[in-house]
Amino acid sequence: MKRFHIHVGVKDLNHSVQFYSTLFGQKPTKLKDDYAKWMLEDPRINFAISTRSNEEGVDHLGFQVDENSELSELTERLKKADLGVYGEGAITCCYAESNKAWVKDPSGIAWETYQTMADAEVFSEKPKTQEVTASACCAPKTSSAKNCC
Repeated sequence: MKRFHIHVGVKDLNHSVQFYSTLFGQKPTKLKDDYAKWMLEDPRINFAISTRSNEEGVDHLGFQVDENSELSELTERLKKADLGVYGEGAITCCYAESNKAWVKDPSGIAWETYQTMADAEVFSEKPKTQEVTASACCAPKTSSAKNCC
């Protein structure tokens, strides 16, 4: 099953956690010094905030999936959009080990599709075969995509 994902860059994590916890009527499901995430069921959304983004506001959008087959299907859809899918593969990002694929839409908004495999104790780790940007989204640098966020 798919879950919509929004990642927002914030300046003051504590103040933002307080606001979004009130808005969503629940505390974050994951809370770190620089990151918070709510896994909401109504609406079905993975809403994350962090102080790691280069700017405040929407950092990136995406879809989190439960099954590898869903990730493959979405990745193929992104490839058919012919906008240059990048960053495919395993990565540690946002305190999670995930398999991901990225694309920028025609407006330049970064979209990720990913399947979370496990929790991680670190925000991110650089993959051995890819250079990673300093942005919150952990998207790799490519010739077709600058910093993702």
